[in-house]
Amino acid sequence: MKIFKIYRLYALLCFTMLCFCVMATAQSKVTEISATVVDEQGNPLSGVKIYGPSGSRASTNVNGVFNISLPNDETVIIEKKGYESQFFSLSTLAGNITISLVKSNFLASEDDEIKMGILTRDRRDIVGSASSVNTKDRLTYDNTQFVRDYITGLIPGVRGSSSIRGIGNALFVIDGVFGRDPNVLNMEEVEQITVLKDANAVALYGSQGQNGVIIINTKRGKINKKEVNVNVRSGIRTPLALPNYLDGATYMELFNEAQLNDGTDPSLLRFSSDQIQNTRSGLDPISFPDTDLLDFMQPFISTHNVIAEFSGGNDKSQYYVNTGWLYNEDWININEDINAGTNRFNVRGNIDFKVNDWITSSIDAVVIISTDKSARSNLLSANTTFLPFEYSPLIPVSALDIENNPDLATLFAGATVFDGNLLGTAQQVGVNAPVARAIAGGYQDQVFRITQFNNAINFDLSGITKGLSAKTYISFDFAESYTTSIQNQYRTYAITGIQDGKITGLQDFGQDRRDLRESNSSNGFVSRIGTYALVNYQKSFGNHSINTTALGYYNSERRAGSIQTDRDTHLGFQMTYDFKKKLFVDFSSAYAHSIKLPEGNRGGFSPTVGLGYIISEEPFLKDNDFINYLKLKASGGVIKTDRGIDGYYLYQENYNDGASFTWADGLFSNRRQNITQSENLDLGFEERIDLNIGFESYLMNSLWLEANYFRTELDKQVGFLFDIYPSYFNTFRPRNNFSANLYTGFELGLNFNKTFNDLSIGIGANVLYSQTEASKRSEINEFAYQNRQGLELSTIFGYEDLGFYSQSDFVVDGNGDLVRDFEGNFILNNLPIPNFGGVQPGDLKYADQNGDNVIDQDDQIALGQGSSPWTYGINLNLKYKRFNLFVLGTGQTGALGNKLTGFSNYFSPNGNDKYSEVVLGRWTPQTASSATFPRLSAGENQNNFRTSTFWLYDNSFFEISRAQLTYEFTDALCDKIGVKDFSLNLQGTNLFEVAKNKDIRQLNVGTNPQARTYTLGIRASF
Repeated sequence: MKIFKIYRLYALLCFTMLCFCVMATAQSKVTEISATVVDEQGNPLSGVKIYGPSGSRASTNVNGVFNISLPNDETVIIEKKGYESQFFSLSTLAGNITISLVKSNFLASEDDEIKMGILTRDRRDIVGSASSVNTKDRLTYDNTQFVRDYITGLIPGVRGSSSIRGIGNALFVIDGVFGRDPNVLNMEEVEQITVLKDANAVALYGSQGQNGVIIINTKRGKINKKEVNVNVRSGIRTPLALPNYLDGATYMELFNEAQLNDGTDPSLLRFSSDQIQNTRSGLDPISFPDTDLLDFMQPFISTHNVIAEFSGGNDKSQYYVNTGWLYNEDWININEDINAGTNRFNVRGNIDFKVNDWITSSIDAVVIISTDKSARSNLLSANTTFLPFEYSPLIPVSALDIENNPDLATLFAGATVFDGNLLGTAQQVGVNAPVARAIAGGYQDQVFRITQFNNAINFDLSGITKGLSAKTYISFDFAESYTTSIQNQYRTYAITGIQDGKITGLQDFGQDRRDLRESNSSNGFVSRIGTYALVNYQKSFGNHSINTTALGYYNSERRAGSIQTDRDTHLGFQMTYDFKKKLFVDFSSAYAHSIKLPEGNRGGFSPTVGLGYIISEEPFLKDNDFINYLKLKASGGVIKTDRGIDGYYLYQENYNDGASFTWADGLFSNRRQNITQSENLDLGFEERIDLNIGFESYLMNSLWLEANYFRTELDKQVGFLFDIYPSYFNTFRPRNNFSANLYTGFELGLNFNKTFNDLSIGIGANVLYSQTEASKRSEINEFAYQNRQGLELSTIFGYEDLGFYSQSDFVVDGNGDLVRDFEGNFILNNLPIPNFGGVQPGDLKYADQNGDNVIDQDDQIALGQGSSPWTYGINLNLKYKRFNLFVLGTGQTGALGNKLTGFSNYFSPNGNDKYSEVVLGRWTPQTASSATFPRLSAGENQNNFRTSTFWLYDNSFFEISRAQLTYEFTDALCDKIGVKDFSLNLQGTNLFEVAKNKDIRQLNVGTNPQARTYTLGIRASF
């Protein structure tokens, strides 16, 4: 009940915000104003935008003149890109006056203001490594709605959507709140995304900033800019690839072959030739079924998205409201009682208001409800094990011989018919038939509810001393998930008799009984409270300026089922000094406190320093037509962190009860005490040791470049020292700070924008090279090639494949038959003996790395790396008149994938597993030279399905992630239909991929398929 009260409270808050904003902008008396806008030299400026209260707008003509109607005592804002915005009140504008706009400093305009979560800085003033992208105007031509998709491929230094420089998952900071999930956002809410990469840039985020920080700021209302925006999209999704399992008859033939490979007597094979032939003919699908559960899957599904935004305000208060609905249909939708699919509803309200002349505040609130409704049986998962010939999941009523079988007629009289069918099963399956459960078993609805609230209060303390300000921030988050379900009982039927193609007998299982009460089960919750306070002081004296910030931060997070509440606390301090706004020195630091560490070691100081030099401000480059801007920068430092310490009280000595023992002839007994963890009261913080050298530049008024070299070491990682404590210590080993990982590489980003008459060209590209290394490990391996130290972190260990065993690899007798040993295994001909059971021709052969003539764990070596060192993205934006084409491509190279993981035995069917198309390339004596798969075996093969070079594949790719064609309608048409802007767009995602192993990369097994999406959308602003 509490959560519903919160929702009602939030709904009331949103309503109050809207009413307040409407009342705040309601005015009566109107005055006509005329003025002229000029630059610093007195030249008239055309295209200057003037925004009045209540949504009134104007712009200057070629003579710099504008006219606007204003209510009494109201303020207008005057803006032009490249100039500093100005505010004027009605009294100031009285009469015929001239207004002068001053050009803003390069990279110090509103568009280049970087909101860094805690602080806001001009781009040119930032010393650390930071990249950002503003969504203003971009969403018109790049209309993706998922934040992670937007990040991928657009921002330099980011691998995927959350890993910065390959170090690990970054901390997300949304509207100043640490640790919020970006998946709860739609892109229409987002105003700016900023990525902080090096230690100097993330120092103020303390321990949580270890892996870098991705900052997302949502939109806020603007003074005198009243807007209503609507974005409607609808489309379809089609699967990129689907599992291709073999039909029933082919499976039977190959399983028989597998049995023969294992030495089964031909007379004892599982499937007869008649059964195989009848199944292949398809003439009698009741007696000889051949079912593919993917036939129940829809060829395409629909997707719909509607988002509306409302924003505005005056100089006293501003508001922004975002409401959205997203629906994705389910791939399996065969239950007539449910509409399977996901629905997501979100409401956001951001309000900023002025309390008095020195206090301003903001209140943000978010409510999200997401439901995922589906049948109680997942047919995509069941398809991985459902054998096509087992039984027919649907029994046509027309196939029943009711007239000649009274018992069958009686059974049918009480049956429930589904679209002319009974629910089929096999006797060994009973009521657990997946199709029957999907159709008649009811539904399950997984519900996610998220409530977020945050409040900031800003204090202008210039009354105490000029340049002094302060801020307090508090946030509350609550997220929960639960499942509601209707669990109907239902009857299934197994065929027990068939005559002349008609069913003469059925055995029923279960009963038809609808569940009249919805059940609920909790999936867990997360509650979090965060707060911080900061004091900021800025001072300029002559050519020198300082900007200092002191911060105190606390965060508490609790999860369902957890005993210990996660807490993060730290103090932060930053001081930036600049000389003539061209030479910058930044000292940023944090003092973290961790309850994961023993008393006396719970505090850790993280110092960082950064240097920046805007060399383009020097006389020999200033006013250069080629180099408009060039900044050199370098930074380094240490971040103390506990994020990699997985657990609490790991420094303590722990015991538990062991086995019982007796004495005095069993008269007395007691229990042993086992040590489960040894003590180390010197356990300390892990450290990130960082170096970053780079530059950023703007050339020829059209090309932005940024590049960085980085070297990051994650040192003193907590683990066990195997090379110090003997193996018999086992759990008595204490944890120590020892291991280290090294990350080195570079990143490059560029954006080129140029306009030629009616054609505008925008090209963006970024490249990240990040090579990792296990730079320090405690290891006791017998052979050096088994050591992880010095290798890439994602190194895959396994066996070196030498191809398939052939007939000549085994001992044969005088008749040419393979000779068996006393255990029944074939005897190898002077080759290393696998330690995984007997082998025969067609099995995989592995290299003996240590020369001991045995293939075992000691023969595993480094085969390659599973993570790509190279990732890149390129985007193209072409605008011709009112048409706009945007294309985004992403790629990676240098990584290997493993067919044995993540594919549910699709590429490695073993024993009785279902066969996929890959087994068609199996080894046989006739295909020995061309085989692509080991021999088939009807039993569990312990040798073939181990990680080896045979199962690895090149995971490199380049894909067109998304493309969008947009048409923006003319101003005349917009005026006619009463809108400010109106556009139509056609978008596609996952459109095209170039990859050596595309068929593997695009395949999902047992889950929803990867999909290509086509959507048609409209955007309108009022």
